[in-house]
Amino acid sequence: THGTLVNALLYHCNSLSNIGGDVRAGIVHRIDKDTSGLLVACKNNMAHKSLSEQLKEKTTTRKYIAIVTGSISHNLGKINAPIGRDPDNRQKMAVVENGKSAVTHFRTSENSKEAITHFRVIERLNNATLIRCKLETGRTHQIRVHMAYIGHPVLNDPLYGTKKQTTPFGQYLHAKTLGFKHPRTGEYM
Repeated sequence: THGTLVNALLYHCNSLSNIGGDVRAGIVHRIDKDTSGLLVACKNNMAHKSLSEQLKEKTTTRKYIAIVTGSISHNLGKINAPIGRDPDNRQKMAVVENGKSAVTHFRTSENSKEAITHFRVIERLNNATLIRCKLETGRTHQIRVHMAYIGHPVLNDPLYGTKKQTTPFGQYLHAKTLGFKHPRTGEYM
C-alpha cells in the first residue's frame, strides 16, 4: 500500500489509467525485480490500450544492456529457445524443447512459448562480457533464462546465476531503450 512505483506515479501524476486496477494503475508492462531501466506507464486508458496492443503485436522495440559471466566468443547471437515454467522450481522459468525441459529431459511443460533474444557483444571484460540484447518476444525472465541457457548467466543474478557471484546490488541487467508509436499521433518514438 506504500513505497511502490504506482504510489510514486500517483503522487506525481494525480491520475493514471485504471486498466491494471489499483495495484498496477498505469503500468503497461513489467521488468524483473532488481532489473533497472525503463517502464511504460500511462495516464489514460486510451494510451494504455494502444501501448498494450503494440506490445502484444510485437511492434515495440525493447533493448537491454547486461553484463554476463564469462567471455562470449562470438560477436553476435540469436537465441531461439522456447521458455516455460521450470518443472523443478515453480519460481523459475526454463528453456523447454518439445514440451520437455532442455536440462532435465523428463518432465513436460504445457505452457512453453516461443522466445527469441538477439545479442551483440559491446565489450569483453575480465571474465565477463558487456552485451546489448534486443527482444523479439517478451517472456518472463527471458534474457536471464536465455543467457544462462547458453552458459553465460547475467552477472549477480540470484535466480539463474552462480550463487557465489551475487551481491545485494541486483542483477546486471538494464532496460535501456523502449520504442513505440505515440498513441495519439502515431509517430514512432
